[in-house]
Parts: sequence; C-alpha cells; structure tokens
Amino acid sequence: MSRDCLRPALPIFASIAIGVVGWSGHVLLLPVALGFPILWSLAQTRLGAALVSAAYLLAASRGLPQGVATFYAADVWPGLLLWLCASLSFVAVHTVLWTKNTRVRPSRYLLAAVIMAIPPFGITGWAHPVTAAGVLFPGWGWWGLGLMTAGLAGLVTRIWPAVAIAFAGLWLWSAATWTDPKLPEAWRGVDLELGASLGREAGLQRQRDIIATVRNATSDGARYVVLPESALGYWTSTVERFWTGAFSDDDATVITGAAMVDPRGYDNVLVAIDRKGSRILYRERMPVPGSMWQPWRSWFGESGGARADFFANPVVPIGAGRGAPLICYEQLIVWPVLQSMLHDPDFIIAVGNGWWTDGTSIVAIQRTTATAWAKLFAKPLVIAFNT
Repeated sequence: MSRDCLRPALPIFASIAIGVVGWSGHVLLLPVALGFPILWSLAQTRLGAALVSAAYLLAASRGLPQGVATFYAADVWPGLLLWLCASLSFVAVHTVLWTKNTRVRPSRYLLAAVIMAIPPFGITGWAHPVTAAGVLFPGWGWWGLGLMTAGLAGLVTRIWPAVAIAFAGLWLWSAATWTDPKLPEAWRGVDLELGASLGREAGLQRQRDIIATVRNATSDGARYVVLPESALGYWTSTVERFWTGAFSDDDATVITGAAMVDPRGYDNVLVAIDRKGSRILYRERMPVPGSMWQPWRSWFGESGGARADFFANPVVPIGAGRGAPLICYEQLIVWPVLQSMLHDPDFIIAVGNGWWTDGTSIVAIQRTTATAWAKLFAKPLVIAFNT
C-alpha cells in the first residue's frame, strides 16, 4: 500500500485504537478517549470527520453485537444492525457540526459534546470523552467537570499539543496516587454469578438462597445490602410478603432490583426492604433502548416494554442519607449521573444484570464509568452486578 493511500486511513485506524483502549474497562485508561476530539478536529473533510466518529464509537461499543445476540439467543445480525443504528446519532451530530473554520471549531465541538450528553441524542450518548474527568480531576466535582470541558475545547484548537501535555501530566499524577472510591459505612454490594436465571427462576429455593446470601453479608456487620438489578424478578404481593417476613426481625435494609408489571408495560425498579416493610425506592430513568424501552409500541396502540422515567427520582432517601441510584444502562450515558449530582447525594448505588455481556467488556465499562463519576464528585460507591 502506497503512502498516499495509507495517509487518509491512519486517522480511522487511530480512532479505532482510541475507542478500543479508552473503553477497555480499565478506569485509568479512560483519558485515552480524549484522543477522539483531536482526530475529529484534524479531519480534512466532513467525510473524514464522519469516518473518524464512526470508527471511535463503533470500536468503543464493540461488545454490543455479541451481547444482543446472547440476549435474544439469535445470530449476530440483529446485534450488528442495532450497533450500527445506535451509532448513527453520534456520527450525525459530529459530522454536521464539523467545520474547517478553526475560530468556531471549539464551540462546535462543545455543542456536539452537550448534545450527546442530554436527551434526546444523549439517550445513546455512549463513550463520552467527558467521563475521563473522574481520572484527571478526582475530587474536583463541578470545577473538575468545567476544567474538563474547557480542555475538550482546547483539544480541537491549534494549541492541542499543549493541552494534551497538560492532560498527560494530570493523568500520570492521578495514576500514581489513584485509590478506588470508598464504600459507604455499613454498606455492602453483593455480586452474583447466576447468569440468565437471575430474575427468571422464581422458585422458593432461589429466594431462600438469595436471602441466605444477604444474611451472610449482614453477619459481617453490614446494615445496608445491595443486590443486583432484577435480583427478585417480578415484584408481586407473594414475593413482597416472603421478603418482608424474612427481615421482619432484622435491623438490615436490603436494596434489590425487581420489575413491576402492569397491563401497559413494566418499571425496572429498586426496592427497599426492612423490618418496617417494603417500598419502591427508585424507578429507572433510562432503560436500555430497543431491548427494554420501546416507545414505538404506544404509537401503534400496543402495550409492553419498560417505562422511562427520564428526570424522575435523581436521588432517593435511604436511612439517614441520600443515594443516587444508577441501573445498568444509566451508567453508560452522561445525563442521569449529572442530574443526580446536581442534588448532591451522599453516595452512588450502581447495579446491573450483565449475564448477556459474557465475553465482552460491557460490565467492566459500566463499573469503570461509575467509578470515574464517583471519583470526580468524591462520592462513596456501592456496586452490585450479576454475571
């Protein structure tokens, strides 16, 4: 291959590498994603910007086709189709807003970043480079987010090498002093390895086994135990009586995932159970588009699918504190966590049911993003996943 033929392809290959490495599931590698705005700004044409954008996001979300195929027990083609369709918004926004004019390019990129962080485009705003703020500015909170935003603007100007060097210095310092977020006092997150059976096997023995797991955690002194998304399956009156009865004489509080079904669809929720009874603690703001959230059903008079509560319940009261729950998909996008942080919660609760992601880096990326946001805002973090 001649040098002239290779030169246009180099930014695309570099963008793929940035997407793969930056979103590999290792929190300290998140700043690699900051190479994307540099490549976007260096594109010579709008088509070049589109190809760089597509290469970055497709590489960052590379686990989606296999995950969808596993979820639906189908071949890889439905997953590939969803993968490509879901990437269109990111590519379209960054293609339309790309410009050769270096004077307006920073404002154009910041506009693209904001658009991809909030609904409606933010619904598929995966792999947002701003997430790296948690690594470069741990504990800086909104000031760190502001500096990260200013830095993103600087990366698409002619002084990008100086900005990149400054970020590299912060990155090295953070890597040298890095510590994971702390657990809130007396809290435990319980990871399960029950695969696809979690939430689907509704037998009494499964409920007893999970209760035994909770009691094992409380025996170590935990007063609040968090179980993964969908841990209890369907939240029915029978399940409610069984669980509230099991903890009627216990000081512990169990936070667990479940689904509340009605004729119109269902809510993906977190339920709090203690000696006083039970209550719906949190309703998921943004279920997974396509597989869970299917708004088009109502257009044709059909029912089903998970409801999206969008901007509801950003923080919830638990005991003497307030938590910011993030269920599964909400950990991959920007606006749910930022909306919660506006209310200054005391800690973050991140749960998921990632059995369908086996063989991919999706769960690792979810843990990474939750960790990064917790570090940025200096919040304790509780994580509970099923794989």
